[in-house]
Amino acid sequence: MVDILRRGGVEIKTVSITNEKIVTGSHGISVIADITFKSMSAGAECIILPGGMPGATNLGKSEIVEKTIGETYKNGGIIAAICAAPSIFYDYGLLKGKRATSFPSYKKDMTDCIYTESAVEEDGCIITSRGAGTAHLFGFKLLSILTNEENSNKISESMQYGA
Repeated sequence: MVDILRRGGVEIKTVSITNEKIVTGSHGISVIADITFKSMSAGAECIILPGGMPGATNLGKSEIVEKTIGETYKNGGIIAAICAAPSIFYDYGLLKGKRATSFPSYKKDMTDCIYTESAVEEDGCIITSRGAGTAHLFGFKLLSILTNEENSNKISESMQYGA
């Protein structure tokens, strides 16, 4: 998804919520974040939360994540989450009465939203997606919103999605 957005011309920074730039995901894959939260500037146009466990739990417990999501949402920015991470928006009270999706096992806990089983769900400035298998659709949806649909389609074609 980061690759899709960067190919589409979106300036995106990956952020670690710890003091370390190396972040290891739930399947033992380590990535190097562009910056740590200490270097993050205020006023993000879009915040995207990755899924996976226990990463989503760690993100949800982070005061900096809660503050950043809250400020971005309050200021009309886009907040997006995939897999287990939409549950964070739910826990923050941001999905009440909104259409949302997530990894299927979270459906039973997300009772105050309009839960759908769509690959990607958009309700205003909130974008959610189901999991790793929908990451490319999530990325193209975000690219369409952050730039335009023509650009998203162009990048999709150049990457051979749907070929």
